[in-house]
Amino acid sequence: MNPMRHHPCLRIGVLILLVLGLTGCERAAKTPPPPAAPPSPLRLLTTTDLPLFADDRAFDGLAGAIHQSLTYLQRLPPERTFPFGTDTVTADMVMRALMHFSGFLQTAPTPAQLDEFVRTNYRVYRAAGAPADDAVLFTGYYEPVIAGSRVRSAAYSVPVLGRPTDLVTIDLERFSARFKGETLTGRLQDGRVVPYFERRDISNPTVFGQRAEAVAWVADPLDLFFLQVQGSGQIQLQDGSRLRVHYHASNGHPYRSIGRHLIDSGKIPRDEMSMQRIRSYLKAHPEEIDPVLNHNPSFVFFKIEEIGPLGALNVPLTAGRSIALDRRIFPPAALCFIQCQKPLVDAAGRITQWRPFSRFVLNQDTGGAIQGPGRADLFWGSGQSAEISAGHLQHPGSLFFLVLREDRAPS
Repeated sequence: MNPMRHHPCLRIGVLILLVLGLTGCERAAKTPPPPAAPPSPLRLLTTTDLPLFADDRAFDGLAGAIHQSLTYLQRLPPERTFPFGTDTVTADMVMRALMHFSGFLQTAPTPAQLDEFVRTNYRVYRAAGAPADDAVLFTGYYEPVIAGSRVRSAAYSVPVLGRPTDLVTIDLERFSARFKGETLTGRLQDGRVVPYFERRDISNPTVFGQRAEAVAWVADPLDLFFLQVQGSGQIQLQDGSRLRVHYHASNGHPYRSIGRHLIDSGKIPRDEMSMQRIRSYLKAHPEEIDPVLNHNPSFVFFKIEEIGPLGALNVPLTAGRSIALDRRIFPPAALCFIQCQKPLVDAAGRITQWRPFSRFVLNQDTGGAIQGPGRADLFWGSGQSAEISAGHLQHPGSLFFLVLREDRAPS
């Protein structure tokens, strides 16, 4: 979705050009030894290391989520390859793993049959998160519903901007294979590409002008900010209908956490940090809203969609079944298994306790804030409970990937 939550942080490839240029000029310098190969982000487990495979939601929504992954994979050449630890798998192999699992779900298996099925039919890889115990930090995201309007009014004066007319995106790989995966976002100025405006400039009409049209209007700049963090949402219109808005582009600047900023500046204790706590603090200190939000230079532009919310694979996300991972490391659309904590929320919207859970999920999204093998983001859906769960989930857990064994692959 967006670069803060569900699209990769767009890195500035010019830095690589600079580094390469300097390296080529240092002919007299002693050639340094090659850097050690980084550890593989996925480790193949032996039978004795496997977890107990159980699903806390009794497979609810899993078949639909698998279908969405298959929809994405069917668009790819079957020979497309993805890294799987020290191994490599093809899009066809990922599809076969999903189809085999989907067929098994139709047998309504018992918990014991589920565990035995995975152990017998799949190779299991564990994501190497924290070095000590392979722990992965899980956070959550959701689809917000915000009151708004299609037209500006005194009540709704904060614009939800569409893609600017002067924003350009450059695929650097088209210029050289050295820059594979590198994208540059900016604008033209005097015949040269320069970085695009930061958040503080885009939020200032005097600076930004009329470069982008609003697709909707909302009342609260905090609502807009958290909509950008989530990457998509729904605008509740006054006539009772809803307008679905989705990530379209970003300004190319890296995401910078305002939560971390508020902790480091002593405004919110670390053990109290949540999306809800950020909102309550800024509501109590309105004079700090602009400085705190502008600490994050990244800005997201939206478009209207009929379906959604859509993840990075351009297929609808499934509540409780879709996760966002670093797309540079982990294979898209793949079947995963997670172990973490989930909150129990009472009727008043309070979390009464956290309980361990495990379930099967699909890697269907990504995000600039979700980087490295030790980060995962779970999509909770929409509504108050989803907002509370997503806003408070900051717990270590385990992440596993499943690959169908060659001798079990259906023909």
